Amino acid sequence: MNKRVETLSVNVGGIYIGSNYPIRVQSMTNTDTSNVDKTVNQIIELHDSGSEIVRITVNDDASAKNVDKIKSKLIQKNYDVPLAGDFHFNGHLLLSNYPDAAAALDKYRINPGNIGGKSKYDNNFEQIINIAIDNNKPVRIGANWGSLNKEIMDDLLDQKKNHETEISYSNLIKNALIKSVLESASKAISLGLSEDKIIISCKTSNVTDLIDVYTSLSCQCKYPLHLGLTEAGLGKDAIVSSVAALSILINKGIGDTIRVSLTPDSADSRTEEVQVCQQILSALGIRNYIPRVISCPGCGRTSNNYFVELSKSIKTYINDKMPIWKQSHPGVEDMNIAVMGCIVNGPGESKHANVGISLPGNNEDPSAPVYIDGKKFKTLQGDNIEEQFIDILQGYIEETYK
Repeated sequence: MNKRVETLSVNVGGIYIGSNYPIRVQSMTNTDTSNVDKTVNQIIELHDSGSEIVRITVNDDASAKNVDKIKSKLIQKNYDVPLAGDFHFNGHLLLSNYPDAAAALDKYRINPGNIGGKSKYDNNFEQIINIAIDNNKPVRIGANWGSLNKEIMDDLLDQKKNHETEISYSNLIKNALIKSVLESASKAISLGLSEDKIIISCKTSNVTDLIDVYTSLSCQCKYPLHLGLTEAGLGKDAIVSSVAALSILINKGIGDTIRVSLTPDSADSRTEEVQVCQQILSALGIRNYIPRVISCPGCGRTSNNYFVELSKSIKTYINDKMPIWKQSHPGVEDMNIAVMGCIVNGPGESKHANVGISLPGNNEDPSAPVYIDGKKFKTLQGDNIEEQFIDILQGYIEETYK
């Protein structure tokens, strides 16, 4: 990974965002915010899974009047989770009419394209910024290419029509996104909002466009950047697209907070988007959240699937123990564990891990050497190799991560 692009530090409810701090994982609820209990439960679920900031929809009177109740219930349950309020179209009214909500939220998210037309934009925007100043709250100014500022877009289209620019339509949209957030940020500063109260984002649903926009944006400002592929879609397609876009940007040193916007199946937990974010950061070697289990894909030498079952068992064991280990064994999240299926790469990969086991493949000696920190520790045999290996693993953790 390249050195992080330098950005300002912004305090969001006690969680700092910027290049001097870890890249933060964010998420958003999909509950009706007027339903306090359901929203509180989902915020807790997302926070427990690793979301450091949770965004909630504030779109009407019923949701706005319950924001402070949501915050209070979270605190009663010992969850001091930074909450971002998501405002579109009527944010200036809701923040004005419900001062308790304005005070309870830790960040306001506004979209320059959804604040009001030209005749109303300035007043509505100024109203939101003044409330942010009065409450000492940061603001994320986030433009999406599905809701661009109409005046900026029309101006750029006129320039193109009048042959004042030869820019392609695709690049025109990208420029409109960037211009929208930077002009809004400058306006917020002119109204008195401190520059260390501003986070910006420019989201598209196309991977290469997102990379182009943020690469350009990172050279034009010092505001912390929130990364995300908007409307990424469903299932594996959405995950692959998000991973491709965010990994490239993060590896360039761009990005201070991230979200993976997945369209969940109605029965699925919302936490998958948090887990994907964590996996991206872990795969890039930036932040680790849980010990990594390295295992081979299997081949004709490993028609015995015991190594697959052992890998799954070890992963389950780690997931079950991690809530305890986080408290009692700090640093365990950086641990690497190898479960390999034959002699080809098994011993080598096992030596590279903190703790590794090389299981026998077809026609190999029915024994399983275990390596600890690069050295052979012992050889396991018998019908209870899994139990023996877990004992070794637990002993290593207790001895190493005190």
